[in-house]
Amino acid sequence: MAERIYLCIDLKSFYASVECVERGLDPMTTNLVVADPNRSRGTICLAVSPSLKALGVKNRCRVFEIPSTIPYLMAPPRMKLYIDYSAEIYGIYLKYIAKEDIQVYSIDEAFLDVTDYLPLYHKTARELGIQILKDIQKTLRVIATCGIGTNLYLAKVALDITAKHSADFIGYLDEESYCKTLWNHRPITDFWRVGRGTASRLSSMGITTMGEVAHAEESILYRAFGVDAEYLIDHAWGREPTTIAQIKSYKSLHNSLSSGQVLFRDYNFEEGLLIVKEMADLLCLDLVDKGLVTSSLGLFVGYSKDTAKASHGTISMSVTTSSAPIIIKYLTELYEKITSRSAPIRRINIEFINVVDEAYEQYDLFTDPEELERNRRISHAVIDLKNRYGKNAILKGMNLQKAATTMERNRQIGGHRSGES
Repeated sequence: MAERIYLCIDLKSFYASVECVERGLDPMTTNLVVADPNRSRGTICLAVSPSLKALGVKNRCRVFEIPSTIPYLMAPPRMKLYIDYSAEIYGIYLKYIAKEDIQVYSIDEAFLDVTDYLPLYHKTARELGIQILKDIQKTLRVIATCGIGTNLYLAKVALDITAKHSADFIGYLDEESYCKTLWNHRPITDFWRVGRGTASRLSSMGITTMGEVAHAEESILYRAFGVDAEYLIDHAWGREPTTIAQIKSYKSLHNSLSSGQVLFRDYNFEEGLLIVKEMADLLCLDLVDKGLVTSSLGLFVGYSKDTAKASHGTISMSVTTSSAPIIIKYLTELYEKITSRSAPIRRINIEFINVVDEAYEQYDLFTDPEELERNRRISHAVIDLKNRYGKNAILKGMNLQKAATTMERNRQIGGHRSGES
């Protein structure tokens, strides 16, 4: 197969840059953090501007960790605004590359397969990358960086490690230059998909660099990491066979829907059950909206400061449905079975497992199909009202209880303020 060329483009300190741009400030010289001022000083900064990073302030630090000697602006998160900016930047990518050759990795990062476009534009990958970066800066005043690689992994590593040391914010790697220049690079956690846990296990074997991974005994790596050793070994040599086309054509054998939240204070057993019911109710609306049903449920409950071991479990239903009353009944049963009645609760995740098209809805002998259809019509009406007037336009009684979180979460995107009322 012919060698492909990928760009991996990252929007530099994206949230902080957007907030600077909105204020008419230079993102490269303004000290700004994106954090919710209504939360405690222990809250995490979603982003810090490049100038603060240059002063040693870590990204995703907590507010109290910023030295008191450094003056800075604090901007509350506006997730809707960031999504709008990200959509505009995606529109810039589409000026140069077809959507089939773009893989969005996150709100501020994307891969572009430019292989077939270089001869069309009569440009090198670096020239095309520079043109796209300049377009982003000219259009939105947001600074971007770019990694270029002969596979997706090398493009990502070129972005994360090489581009930051380049005057034009662009880095390039092929397999040969990767092995030559980065085999001895430390820390090994700078490499894509090598977290602290993986680094710790490698260190216990005396391995601290990718070059040492490449020359390690493979059987030892497979014993330590199982099938994941294959990815680690390939990446140590700068190899990655997966293409954007393969990613886009991938279809999962199983589908699920999930929802989770970290609570802002300790919740007791009864309050935790309220949160489970709220989350299940909203997720059931998602099922109805997407025309899906589920037959089994999963629940995870995490406790405050390791006061107890986290609880988790699954339950199968006798029906395949999207009915909130039925699903909440089963989740309540599971919650009461697995959850500690004394440990303070701080995290809850629910999952609808084995999600399928509503054409596969199934009843048991005790189910009233007419009641299910009535509930579905009500759900569609609720969805229409929320879409037209906002998520808080219609609420249930449980959403008005003191411990409820739905109204606040409806004002958020990804757990952070949307910036809209």
